[in-house]
Amino acid sequence: MTTRIIMTTKIAYEGGESFDAPTLLQHSKELKFADRMRDFTQLLDTSFANYQRMYMRLVDSPADREVIVMDALTGERRRMLMFGSNNYLGLANHPKVIAAVRKAAEEHGVGLSGPPLLNGYTTLHRQLEERLSALKHSEETLIFSTGYSANLGLMTSLTTARDRVLFDDYHHASLRDGLRMAKCGHKSFAHNDLDQLRALMTGGEPDGDTFVCVEGVYSMDGDLAPLPEIVPLCRQHGAVLILDDAHGTGVMGANGTGTAEHFGLEHDIDITMGTFSKAFGVVGGFVSSSRSIVSYMRVLARSYMFSASLPPIVVAAVLAGLDIIEKESWLRDQLRNNVKRTAAGFRSLGFDVNPEAAIIALRVPEGMNIRQAALQFHEAGVFVNCVEFPAVPLDQQRFRISLMSTHTDADIDRLLECTADVWAKCAPAPSGGR
Repeated sequence: MTTRIIMTTKIAYEGGESFDAPTLLQHSKELKFADRMRDFTQLLDTSFANYQRMYMRLVDSPADREVIVMDALTGERRRMLMFGSNNYLGLANHPKVIAAVRKAAEEHGVGLSGPPLLNGYTTLHRQLEERLSALKHSEETLIFSTGYSANLGLMTSLTTARDRVLFDDYHHASLRDGLRMAKCGHKSFAHNDLDQLRALMTGGEPDGDTFVCVEGVYSMDGDLAPLPEIVPLCRQHGAVLILDDAHGTGVMGANGTGTAEHFGLEHDIDITMGTFSKAFGVVGGFVSSSRSIVSYMRVLARSYMFSASLPPIVVAAVLAGLDIIEKESWLRDQLRNNVKRTAAGFRSLGFDVNPEAAIIALRVPEGMNIRQAALQFHEAGVFVNCVEFPAVPLDQQRFRISLMSTHTDADIDRLLECTADVWAKCAPAPSGGR
C-alpha cells in the first residue's frame, strides 16, 4: 500500500537534491532498508494529519449513512455523511445481522483457531457454502478468509505454466498478485475492449488452457463487464470464464444474485468469485463453481489450506445478510432509486455520469488539485473516496462515490451541494473541466 501514499512534501537528500513523493518512492528502491524507512517516515510525519483526513480516517461509530470520524488535525469527533463505503444495503449495521452475530457467538464462540482442512468447520460454514452455491447457481462453494486470498487461491491452484490468463486491465490487484505467484502466462487487455480480447484469444493457442478473468462491476468506475459478448466468445474458444463479482453480489440482478443475473446469464459462468466485504459488510471471500473444481481447490489452494477458517460470527453475519437479500428486495429498489437520483443531480451540475451499479466516479479535471479538493470535502463533513496517482494514471484521478440504500434524499442533496461548492473552489477556470 505504500506505493499509493502521495504527499506534496519535498524530502531533501544528503546531496541536496529533493524529490516529491512519487519520485521518492521510485528513488527509494535504490536505497538500503534503513534509509528507505527513514525517508518514508519523514515524508509521512511532515503532513500526516492531512494524510489522515484523506485516508485511514478513524471512524468511531457503526458503519452507516452517517459516521463519527476522529479528525486527525483537530482531535475532535465529528459527524460525516458516508459516501465512501461499500455497505451498499446497510447490512453492516442491520439489526437482524447484529442479532445473528450475538446468537452465533453464544452457540459457536468467536473462532476455530485453525484451517478447515485440519480443524474442521462449523455447521454454519457448511450452510453458508450451500446457500452461496444456490445464490450463484453452482454445484459447490469454497469459503476463504478474505476476497484477496480467494483470488490468490484461484490463480495459484487452477493454472499451470502451460496455461494463459487474459484479464481486464482494470482487474483488482489481488488477481494480479495471484498471477505473479502462479507464474502462468498472462496478459491484460484494455478495459472492456472486446476487439483486443478477441485478438488475444485468436493470436496463438497456449499449450494448456485459456482463462478469461473479468469483474462484474468494476470498482473504480462502477461500469459492468459486457458479459453478453464475453460469454459466447469464451465458449467459441473453449476458454474458462472467471467472474469476480465482488461489487455485484447482493446488489445486481432482480434477486441480488449478481451481475450474471443482471444479464440473464446466471447459468453460464464457469467460476464465480465474490467477497463478503462489500454488500455483506464484513470480511471474507468465496469461489462458486462445479463440484470437481471446488473439491480440487480445497486441497490445492494454499491460501485456503493454510488460512484459519472465518470466525462463526462472520459466517452468521453473511447468512443473515443472505436472508435479508432474499426477503427484503426493497433495499435494492431503494439503492437503485438513490443511484438514479444522485446521477441525475450530478448531470445537472455538468458531470458526465451514467452509473450502471452503486458506484459513481467523478473525474478530476486537468489542473485541479485533488488533495485540496479532498480536504474540502472532509472539512464540509462529506466522506468520499479520493483516488489519485499512482493508484490511477494522472489523467484519470477521480472521486469515487458509493451509494447505500440507507441514504436519504437530504443526504444526496447535501452531497450534490458540497460537490458543486468544491468544484467551484478547486476546479480551474473557466469551464471547471467537467
